[in-house]
Amino acid sequence: MALRILVLGAYGLIGSAVVDRLAAASHAVTGLGRNVASAARARPHITLVARDIAACVRPEDWALVISGMDVAVNCAGALQDGRRDDVRAVQETAMLALWQACAAAGTRCVVQVSAAGAAADAPTLFMRSKAAADAALARLDLGWVVLRPGLVWAPTAYGATALLRALAAWPAWLPLPLPFSDARLQTVGVGDVADAVLAAAEGRLPDRRQYDLVEAESHSLAALVIALRGWSGRRPLRIWPAPAALAHVAGRICDLLGRLGWRAPLRSTALAEIARGVLGDPAAWAAANGRPVASLAETLRRHPATVQERWFGRLWLLRPVLVAGLAAFWLASGAIALARPEAAAAVLTARGLAEAPACAFVVGGAAVDLALGALVLLRRTMPLAAFGMLATSAGYLLGGTLLAPDLWADPLGPLVKVLPAMLPAAALLALAEDR
Repeated sequence: MALRILVLGAYGLIGSAVVDRLAAASHAVTGLGRNVASAARARPHITLVARDIAACVRPEDWALVISGMDVAVNCAGALQDGRRDDVRAVQETAMLALWQACAAAGTRCVVQVSAAGAAADAPTLFMRSKAAADAALARLDLGWVVLRPGLVWAPTAYGATALLRALAAWPAWLPLPLPFSDARLQTVGVGDVADAVLAAAEGRLPDRRQYDLVEAESHSLAALVIALRGWSGRRPLRIWPAPAALAHVAGRICDLLGRLGWRAPLRSTALAEIARGVLGDPAAWAAANGRPVASLAETLRRHPATVQERWFGRLWLLRPVLVAGLAAFWLASGAIALARPEAAAAVLTARGLAEAPACAFVVGGAAVDLALGALVLLRRTMPLAAFGMLATSAGYLLGGTLLAPDLWADPLGPLVKVLPAMLPAAALLALAEDR
């Protein structure tokens, strides 16, 4: 029998696999997320509804979308508070409201995708809020299943999966500094998570129970990186077990980047969870399902690495370098012009342009440079800034050609060098999408 199923976080790492698996089983799937335009184009086989989950804090906020649904599946989550994320609102407050709305609407089953290690006394808000939502669901008089995946490996690459691919792509000639290299991790393939959600939704699992979705064996973080490096066909890599202090510095930097809208995977929450290990008990799931989830080796065999994988690891490492380099270049360019506007204007006045418009051109150009250098640092405006850098550079070339065409033949190449300087902005624009 086809079920009507609502999936929160339908275009995320887990949610996208879940909606595809549910739709393939001939269920009527409605996906919900904050920005669904791209997902609607990519997945025309499901219905998509735009909602900001963090704003749905009362049961009545959910009444319309949950009405008529047989099953509700929560795949949404937020790792850490930031410019775009409110962890408690998304993972606890909104979920408690949704559970109450499901109970009032007579929803047959709720499937909560939580996390292995979620507990009321966990060291991070991410895990504590997951545990609070799990506990609130268990208190309600309706059918429910809580699935707690370990470290999820997926063909989709962002967050932790992107970071692991990047670590596996580290240059072979340079030892990889790896804090918490001995931390123990249990993985699960995203396909196994999607299968578990389908089984729960269809009532093929004992309900009102919690299941850890983790492989039987654990791996050290260093062993996981080595396995992924072999999977991608790269030469062996030397790993340096770096001190935890290095991770804490990286975490602080990434937390600051979070205030600029960047969801850096090395934020303090992720590091705290890696340090304590991502572990669960596979026994309950193996008993209910008849078999455990696939091992890491089997998961990787199911999805052989391609040349796209090898490109992605290196390019993912390059993107923050491009952002920092372009910001420094454009901010320095604007600051230097403002520090010595008369020297910059002399290039134009020497070729017949009046002093007033020459100075106006220099000051205006410097202001544009400073604005672009600042905007590229904000995640939301980064693509616009990269495009603006290309357009501004093209404008400089056009203006230079009209006002000072002789500069094309200048031995120092002030105009010729603009062309290769445009390439980093073009590369960053090509790498703008996260998911």
